[in-house]
Amino acid sequence: MTVSAQTPPRPGPGLPSPEATWRAWPRRWPRWAPHATAVWGVGYAAVQVVWAATGTTVPWSPHMAYAPGVQLALAALALLAAGACLATPRPLARRGRVAVAAVLVVAIPLFAMGMASLPAYVVTLASLSGVESATGFAHVLLNTVGLALLLVGLSHRRRLRDRCPRCGAGHTGDGGGPLVHPPASVASRRTRVQVYVLMSGLVPWAVVKTIWTLGGDALSVTAEKWREENAGGSDVAKALASVGIDVTVLAALAGIFLLLGLMYPWGQVFPRWTLLLTGRRVPRLLPLLPAWLSAIGLSVYGVVLVIYAPLSAAGVLPRIKPDGAFTSSAGITWMVLFGGLAFGGLGFGLIAAARSYAARTRPVCAIPATDATDAVPEN
Repeated sequence: MTVSAQTPPRPGPGLPSPEATWRAWPRRWPRWAPHATAVWGVGYAAVQVVWAATGTTVPWSPHMAYAPGVQLALAALALLAAGACLATPRPLARRGRVAVAAVLVVAIPLFAMGMASLPAYVVTLASLSGVESATGFAHVLLNTVGLALLLVGLSHRRRLRDRCPRCGAGHTGDGGGPLVHPPASVASRRTRVQVYVLMSGLVPWAVVKTIWTLGGDALSVTAEKWREENAGGSDVAKALASVGIDVTVLAALAGIFLLLGLMYPWGQVFPRWTLLLTGRRVPRLLPLLPAWLSAIGLSVYGVVLVIYAPLSAAGVLPRIKPDGAFTSSAGITWMVLFGGLAFGGLGFGLIAAARSYAARTRPVCAIPATDATDAVPEN
């Protein structure tokens, strides 16, 4: 004889269900995320159409702006991506799954390119230097939000493999229950070596910047010229430069701090020096969101500079002309290469560390008691 597993009592009339409370909302993200993506897609398309119709300048680089035709194409792509995400919660035939996957494969890289300059805007805002273009910053934020929502849309692939779209594991239930988090751990030795090698790309760039802020000359740039070029910076940037700290080097140090947190246990459980938070679990998205959002722009920008600098020096591409404080083509070419190694190294380092962190901290859904169907043998 067997006895069925006991089911917890249901809430009585007039009592709110636990799943109806605000705490259940984050657990239900596979259900509401497609609708949030649809709202973003319509809003993004409307903004792009208005900008194209009114001839608003939306820069994608310091010297180039989006053409109206490109803005209309982005609007159409946003609507297609929103429709694809709305279709992910529904059972689809093979053609439907292929169409959804094709739209996401095209949309995700394009919107990722649109938010590539997010780290630069963050640095300028953190240094209180202001924003050069409000429309450019708005465009970057719209692409950033869209990219995050589209990445969430990729959860439909888990469902197609009969896995939970929330945690990626195979289990019964709707994935709305509590999560079980693994214990804190250190990244593998291979990951740590890879990240430290990539971080070393920051050294030449940071050394040159520090020489300039300390009053030295390097790469055809004199300390006087460097101070003149940065005379219009914020008071914060000037104060840091007066003690030999460049604001961009300080931002790179913040990136290194993030890298270390992604690789070691103190990035998963708040350490002692965090005072009131000591011993609490670090929310996964707290380090992962800035890591992924920064890594995309940094890695793309770094690859472009690393490729362009040697090809320019060899004469395959037009030589880089001296600009600003630089007085020689060789000096600015070396600095472009150093910048590529720094940004690319930091970007790819964040990608490697974030992948390791995401895998080591991935929680799984705890199977609710109401899903227990196995019989318990009687003693």
